[in-house]
Amino acid sequence: MLKKNTLLFLFLIGFQLVAQQPQKPNAAEIYNQIQKLNFLGSVLYIAAHPDDENTRLISYLSNENKARTGYLSLTRGDGGQNLIGPELRELLGVIRTQELIEARKIDGGEQFFTRANDFGYSKTPDETLEIWNKNEVLSDVVWAIRKFQPDVIINRFDHRSPGTTHGHHTASAMLSLEAFEKVNDANAYPEQLKLVSTWQPKRVFFNTSWWFYGSREKFDKADKSNLAQLQTGVYYASIGKSNQEIAALSRSRHQSQGFGSTGARGEENEYLEFLKGDRLQDKNTIFEGIDTTWNRVKNGKTIGAILSTVQKNFDYNNPSASITELVKAYDLIQKLEDNHWKTIKSEEIKKIIAACTGLYLEAVANTQEAISGTEVDLKVETINRSAVEMQLISIALPNATVPFEAKKLEFNKAVTYEFEVILPENTDFTAPYWLNQKGTDGMYRVDNQENIGKPDVIRTQNATFLIAINGVTIPFERTIIYKYNDDVKGEVYQPFDIVPVVTSSIAEKVYIFNSDKPKNIAVSVKAGDNNSNGTVKLEVPQNWSVSPKEMPFSIAKKGQEEQVNFAVTPSKSASEVTLKSSITLDGKTYHKEKIDINYGHISKQMVLKPSEAKAIKLDIKTKNEKIAYIMGAGDEVPKSLTQMGYDVTIIKPEEISSEKLVNFDVVITGIRAYNVVNALAFKQAILLDFVKNGKTMIVQYNTTDDMVTKDFSPYPLKISRDRVTEEDAEVRFLAPDHKVLNYPNKITLNDFKGWKQEQGLYYPSEWDKNFTAILSANDKGEKAKNGALVVAKYGKGNYIYTGLSFFRELPEGVSGAYRLLANMIAIGN
Repeated sequence: MLKKNTLLFLFLIGFQLVAQQPQKPNAAEIYNQIQKLNFLGSVLYIAAHPDDENTRLISYLSNENKARTGYLSLTRGDGGQNLIGPELRELLGVIRTQELIEARKIDGGEQFFTRANDFGYSKTPDETLEIWNKNEVLSDVVWAIRKFQPDVIINRFDHRSPGTTHGHHTASAMLSLEAFEKVNDANAYPEQLKLVSTWQPKRVFFNTSWWFYGSREKFDKADKSNLAQLQTGVYYASIGKSNQEIAALSRSRHQSQGFGSTGARGEENEYLEFLKGDRLQDKNTIFEGIDTTWNRVKNGKTIGAILSTVQKNFDYNNPSASITELVKAYDLIQKLEDNHWKTIKSEEIKKIIAACTGLYLEAVANTQEAISGTEVDLKVETINRSAVEMQLISIALPNATVPFEAKKLEFNKAVTYEFEVILPENTDFTAPYWLNQKGTDGMYRVDNQENIGKPDVIRTQNATFLIAINGVTIPFERTIIYKYNDDVKGEVYQPFDIVPVVTSSIAEKVYIFNSDKPKNIAVSVKAGDNNSNGTVKLEVPQNWSVSPKEMPFSIAKKGQEEQVNFAVTPSKSASEVTLKSSITLDGKTYHKEKIDINYGHISKQMVLKPSEAKAIKLDIKTKNEKIAYIMGAGDEVPKSLTQMGYDVTIIKPEEISSEKLVNFDVVITGIRAYNVVNALAFKQAILLDFVKNGKTMIVQYNTTDDMVTKDFSPYPLKISRDRVTEEDAEVRFLAPDHKVLNYPNKITLNDFKGWKQEQGLYYPSEWDKNFTAILSANDKGEKAKNGALVVAKYGKGNYIYTGLSFFRELPEGVSGAYRLLANMIAIGN
């Protein structure tokens, strides 16, 4: 049956992930869902970052205990490094958010956040809480607990050990314990109580292990009388995986941080130290004294009895045999007075009913991107793959009436419909909601209290299917998606996004002007609709000039781009300015750049940012060195080098040879290159001969993880975890007369002003006497760190190792970082 209607397509709030293929659980997975439906207990795990969570414990609590298990990550991991691409800061936070969401799909947990911004490594919780705004983050933790209503809270980190680990880590535990005392206090954050109720968890634990004791031997000897012990080395015969194997698959979603994990098997224990609340008598269950049956809910006893029967009589060969009783239970759940459990269990049982009947419901747009006010074709598919009798009563698009005749869904017969929908004017663009407004260094800004903590982009494009089964009408909501067939990948799912009419992007994020000559700056304009005609401007400050003042563009088809070019002339004196592109179309002005993040292990993401670039009139002298760049974990340093005027060639590691390098003056290795590029183990001798023969090699930071070769340096050099996290820490010159500080640019302390996030990381702590240490700095209260930049003569050439964070500073347009790097490159002249 085919219908076409023109409708007004309005939206409701929702945040389902839609980019991955829909779940199609098998009988074993359905049975696990039924067991969880019959368990009314919950646990909230709390830590600071993506990848901090213990996936073994989350999987065990969710899949073995059947508890509703959440992970509250205080940040989205914006301050980390990126092993899979060049994205840093908020773009990296978007990636790591999605990695957490994918991890929870595997281990069975749920994901939540606060507004805290991961501003980078912090050595103390005091510093962390000052930059974060302690009161706001504590408010968010209280909000998360009041919404989730956990019976038990588990902290990943120890609140009693400031200074021994990342300040964010300790702060997360401190905030958790303070929140534990406040969540049941009506005077604490009373504005929240318009939306949630006070709540009191039963107890809170610290998820300790031998690592926190210093060694396995010390842990074995420790008093464990205050520890609960959970035997988490479970084997799930129905799916053929151990708990540890599930946990490893979950943890391996953290690809941007390099946390691929190999699954284990056999006995394994997790230890939980009791901190506050009701003390345990039975150390093998954290739910002691908590009624986790349906009896904890008024009028829930009958529901529990029905679901126990469903669980007992479940037919793996015919899951639909349980539908009659499941529908009875669903109907009774709708009559519960307890809105918390009513909401949770309604969603759980609807998923089970759909899974047991093979009920497939999908609404697919004919385009991946659309703009508000335009028409979109929508294809809807419904199919009942069971003998259960059911009727499709209606397909409701938000706030729209769809002319519809009830349709019986016969066994295994697909019913499809097509609709033309008109998107309303002024629909919000699809983008990470926490990036919509400018925040602070430590906090994202989210004004709507109900949105705080939501993990994903808020997608509001939904279709609701009303299905009648055994006289009970059940609404099934599906988020509108887009999908297509790829010749290699097959069926590919992507989100359906609302985009601006037009976006623009400036070709580079930083432009370096080392003379008064103008530079050509390209601006790309991308159309969100057909027949887009308008003008584009590149806005510059008064002491800079641009020609022409504006340029016309005409783009015939949606999704196409057109490039226009402007000549920008800098100011006479040194200055740093922001360039902004703006588009005028049909009397409206648009200033956004559209950034797509598309990696295979996560949902495709769209981020909208102001279309800007930094332009720097810089007092810098450079030579004409030719540079060979060997990429490591991923950075944008080569782009910055090109901006400086260097001839840069990115060389694949396997292509390194004496003949290939003969025409270059300098080799630079990207960040973590000796951690991630295995080919360097076999090419290092060639690189060191390159130096020995009179050339220069610059090695950017590597971590203390296994390195592909111990001979990355011509002389002994020991990498440590030393770092200077205070970007404004005082810098001292240990070798003020050294060439690297004087030629071709005179480096002064002013060159270390305005650095972002950190000065550097993973400095060498020991080095051979052939090295000269150039700089010294330290965070407050610490000893001097002298390994930020070390230089050695080797043969006729120069070898330089640096932990300075050029990979952050150059894309941020930090003038001093450019000047110092130019000197490092010129050291052989």
